[in-house]
Amino acid sequence: MIDFHLDTHTGAPPYVQIAQQVRQALRLGMLRVGDQLPTVREVVEKLAINPNTVLKAYRELEHEGVVASRPGQGTFVLRSLAGEGLASHAMLRRSLTQWLRSAYDAGLDEESVLALFQTTFHQAPREQRTGEEDTA
Repeated sequence: MIDFHLDTHTGAPPYVQIAQQVRQALRLGMLRVGDQLPTVREVVEKLAINPNTVLKAYRELEHEGVVASRPGQGTFVLRSLAGEGLASHAMLRRSLTQWLRSAYDAGLDEESVLALFQTTFHQAPREQRTGEEDTA
């Protein structure tokens, strides 16, 4: 089952974060068709948020056709967002975990790690198209 968390530093509303975490879990194969999402009550208790926030996230996902609510039973996954390269995710995740460990060992804090990752992530596609490496 998915374990939701909220990041107050992102500026994204809680319902957006919850919906995004479900989408990410679907892309990574952590949630599969037929899996049940945590109940609204469970999410409210864990995150100390308004039930309407959770309902809004679940409704957004339902509107996208990835989950369906069954009255009296809960909310269930209807379809996966995982791509065909799902098998390589475990290896890539291990590599990323090792990279994170190296970054923290080098003295970077969480915000610096995120800044480095996001900058690299956004520059990499441009670098691949031009064949140039940006040293900034």
